[in-house]
Amino acid sequence: MRPILECQKLTKKYGNSFALSDLTLTLERGQIAGLLGPNGSGKTTLIKLANGLLVPTDGHILINGLAPCAETKKIVSYLPDRSFINEHMKVKEILSFYEDFYENFSTERASGMLDSLGIDRDSRLQALSKGTKEKVHLLLVMSRVADLYILDEPIGGVDPAARDYILRTILTNYDGNATILVSTHLISDIENVLDRVIFLKGGQFALNASVDEIRTQYRKSVDTLFREVFKC
Repeated sequence: MRPILECQKLTKKYGNSFALSDLTLTLERGQIAGLLGPNGSGKTTLIKLANGLLVPTDGHILINGLAPCAETKKIVSYLPDRSFINEHMKVKEILSFYEDFYENFSTERASGMLDSLGIDRDSRLQALSKGTKEKVHLLLVMSRVADLYILDEPIGGVDPAARDYILRTILTNYDGNATILVSTHLISDIENVLDRVIFLKGGQFALNASVDEIRTQYRKSVDTLFREVFKC
């Protein structure tokens, strides 16, 4: 079985500036990988390239062996870093929309998460708190039976209790053969669920290693090593 994500000398330029430069990466199935770096490091650019929202300047990015296209969108479930749903819609209407739009959407899984959160299906999204909106967005994404989940800042802007719920949701609602690529600044909150970390700095890799390698080779936590690499 081929890797779920491959980058081959991937480059993206905006004018004369490089957002990504000559990246080569293989991301295997069945792991949770953290895409980590400061603002402007290229994380969002890489995520958008993987979702077909941008086109490479040079090199290639492949999802299950294919360049991002309609076929890869069927197996990639993407959580952007900002709201992507009409907030005038009711929760039950959003679930119905997802059920109609995505063949791999599990209404049963989504309903179970809604029940555990006590979210009223007749509520409009705009009437919910920010933390509850974040949970609704995440449960929609995690209720698809996908091969690759790409989560951009899934725990940003919510309280610690909401973060704990979101992390539990990520861990309990994906197939062990799938892969999760998660971008976040809150490394200490999420490092315990990570199998691998990818540090991006100035559009290039600063580190690509398993969490076990970091702890045995560097004898440090991911958060501590990140702060040293990026002088936080």
